[in-house]
Amino acid sequence: MAAEIHPRPQTRKPVLLSKIEGFQDVVNTAVIIPKEDGVISVSQDRTIRVWLKRDSGQYWPSVFHTMPVACSCMSFNPETRRISVGNMSLAAHQVGVTVVLFVLEMEWVLSTGQDKSFTWHCSESGQQLGIYRTTAWVSGLQFDVETRHAFVGDHSGQVTILKLEQDNCSLVTTFKGHTGNVTALCWDPVQRVLFSGSSDHSIIMWDIGGRKGTAIELQGHNDKVQGLCYAPHTRQLISCGSDGGIVIWNMDVTRQETPEWLDSDSCQKCEQPFFWNFKQMWDSKKIGLRQHHCRKCGQAVCGKCSSKRSTIPLMGFEFEVRVCDSCHGSITDEERAPTATFHDSKHSIIHMQYEPTRGWLLTSGTDKIIKASTCSHSIVSVLFDRD
Repeated sequence: MAAEIHPRPQTRKPVLLSKIEGFQDVVNTAVIIPKEDGVISVSQDRTIRVWLKRDSGQYWPSVFHTMPVACSCMSFNPETRRISVGNMSLAAHQVGVTVVLFVLEMEWVLSTGQDKSFTWHCSESGQQLGIYRTTAWVSGLQFDVETRHAFVGDHSGQVTILKLEQDNCSLVTTFKGHTGNVTALCWDPVQRVLFSGSSDHSIIMWDIGGRKGTAIELQGHNDKVQGLCYAPHTRQLISCGSDGGIVIWNMDVTRQETPEWLDSDSCQKCEQPFFWNFKQMWDSKKIGLRQHHCRKCGQAVCGKCSSKRSTIPLMGFEFEVRVCDSCHGSITDEERAPTATFHDSKHSIIHMQYEPTRGWLLTSGTDKIIKASTCSHSIVSVLFDRD
């Protein structure tokens, strides 16, 4: 049974809370300090800065530390107040560090690099505990504490799942679904769902806990997906792109897998031959047609039999896509009701973080600016400036 979608109204107009400026280079990572009006940033200008909000409402750097080399990524643990910073030095990786994660429960520092490797170190001694070589440059990393599973996304478009032990690891499986680089990963340990974003503009939800191999596609970006965050209290996924777009997905609906595209030498609706089907073209004395696919049923169809377009939000298609004429007539207005809202951050986003307790959203962009916004209590509503 299809779920009935009730669009959630925006409760407030877009308003920007604050901008943090003054950087000499791009801010690669910025995180919110829980329970404080503070932000920590690391930048290509080699600085680590702790920004605290003053009485004037502006953020000023209360701590300023310069590293020997540029800072490429960061992980902040609020319990220990420890910062793990990745940079371009050769201590852990032969090339630059792309992602770093601190795991308090194991006292591990996990990291990935451009050298096609995933490593984990003891955070107390600094000793390397293990290393896993990947087939491509690694650009995404998540970790499940309960099962000790690491999720590693790389530039080949695949996600590798590893089972980590103290000094070794074993390959569990690999997920292949993206046609571009995996650029972002997000893990929900409660629902046991992994989200992956890619340079192919798509997001895939991998239902690991269901053990059925379900993979749901979400198509709502016009450029590379740069960040993913999950808001468990509202069951919403927040995604951002390098074009500045932020999409908030309602994940509290029953979504459907996109069908596999079927192979055929002729249109499965009118039976006209496709252009490589020389025998049927000769027998029927007809010119071959170009092959297309209906996004709803997956059938191979010609352009004449798929002349219409439609959104299919429950299949993840928030933009209009090609559907065959028969499927177009079967899609109801209720099924076309959007399951996502779209917002413009007005800068090309590099990194994003969501703090669910206060509903803060933080983005850093190629414009060397950090933007802080707030969200309503009942539903995540990204708030940006009006101009």
